[in-house]
Amino acid sequence: MTHEKKTARRAGLAVSMMALLASALPTAAAAAPGTTGPAAPQWCPTVAGHRVDCGTVDRPLVVGKPELGRVKVSYAVLRHRAPGAAKGTVALNPGGPGETLIDKAGEVAWFMEGLLKDRDVLLVDPRGTGASQRVPCGVTDAEYRFGTRAQQRAAVVKCGKNLGARAAGFTSAATADDIDAVRARIKVDRLSLYGLSYGTYLMPVYASRHPGHVRNIVLSGAYPLALDPMARPSAQAVSLTLRRLCARSAAACDGERAVKDLATTAARLRAKPLTVPITTEHGVYQKRFGEDKLANLLFEAASSGVGLAPADPSLLGRLPRALNRFVAGDAAPLRALVQEEGASGSTVDQAPYIAVVCNDYRKSWSKKAPLSVRWRQHNAALAAVRPAEHGAFSAKGFTEGTTDAGDVCIGWPRENTPDPQPVGPKLPDVPVLVLSGDLDANTPDASGKKAARQFRDSRFLSVRNLGHVPELEMSRCVTGVSSHFVRTGRTGDTSCLNALPPITVAPVRG
Repeated sequence: MTHEKKTARRAGLAVSMMALLASALPTAAAAAPGTTGPAAPQWCPTVAGHRVDCGTVDRPLVVGKPELGRVKVSYAVLRHRAPGAAKGTVALNPGGPGETLIDKAGEVAWFMEGLLKDRDVLLVDPRGTGASQRVPCGVTDAEYRFGTRAQQRAAVVKCGKNLGARAAGFTSAATADDIDAVRARIKVDRLSLYGLSYGTYLMPVYASRHPGHVRNIVLSGAYPLALDPMARPSAQAVSLTLRRLCARSAAACDGERAVKDLATTAARLRAKPLTVPITTEHGVYQKRFGEDKLANLLFEAASSGVGLAPADPSLLGRLPRALNRFVAGDAAPLRALVQEEGASGSTVDQAPYIAVVCNDYRKSWSKKAPLSVRWRQHNAALAAVRPAEHGAFSAKGFTEGTTDAGDVCIGWPRENTPDPQPVGPKLPDVPVLVLSGDLDANTPDASGKKAARQFRDSRFLSVRNLGHVPELEMSRCVTGVSSHFVRTGRTGDTSCLNALPPITVAPVRG
């Protein structure tokens, strides 16, 4: 779900949404000249029309363990355009865990243009990423994403072993505290929190730990702290998304047929996986494409970028035809989608991703249990899943398609790692807006509604014809709604959310 010019798609619940936006915008958007503050570090971005102030805060890697060292966390503040003092500061997190942000300041300025008129925007590269100090664990993005489930579990063990006691330094709580240290450094009393994807997990953690410094919150592409370790909302949303897509497709496909084709494809790949060569900038990988990788393609990759360019062919728009052709005996269209999606595989180290999800997220086993007991607990939880709860997939097949749920973290060390993030912390009573794209199976409407219910003063909006993180669409309808909310604590006019055009769907027949 990231750090290179050709940005990798981060695995898991959170995807590199800013990279998708960068690919849709003119190249000049990220490279336009601007101004930076005095003695700006080399990595400090320049953005047209804005002064940018940059700096670092020196933080303990693990609080209370000075022997593990410290980490430098870097930040950039995009200053507002209007004269006079800023009317507030918005702290943005783009997802991941572990997505960089400072290097995407130009894209941020584009999609937050409305807020930047009179608000400053704070960009923090989480510890271990981008301009902040890296702490690698020896597992690459391509190795993790393309590996079999057994290889992914082994990569988690390798990452934990290489980090050792430093693994405890990668948590949402630590990142939240880093953001608050930056807030104090730049002398801002209260922040408007704006989380995309994984940022919708991180920002409630910040709010629970620093409630007096929160003005209001926007969560986009959201999921709750009490996320389902069996990923059932996403599994169910895959079928719902296919039905919605086809219903709006001017008869290009039939939703019920697409769901049946998906179930048939999943069953065939469960019995006999394909081997698909994936060519990246860094080499060729032989990807075992079974039911698990099909699940990942359907709920994660296919949700990314949906609606950013609705007239252009997208992975989601081509899936009904690819599934239908596979059922008919022609695997070429599906192979092509797998190869296209896999081309973004990179050598980016996955320490910030693996450590955060394995430390923080809810599991089907006890963190304190030895490995053999963990397996018994997980298998019991898997066996308790009702057949219909994973839609067109088997429970094992779908959960093994996730890179942050199911059994992937089962070998994460017990020693020197913190307990999982609490799922029901006390949260401040501030206005909260939650946005979901109604074609997003990664963080679907059902998850967004649960995220909204974490807060007393919240409202949930589902946006038609968009996928993961809806405000990245080009008309800026969604950012208009979120900007109004940041300013006023109210949603205002939301009529444009229902007028966004359906995406192009490749005809199943013909």
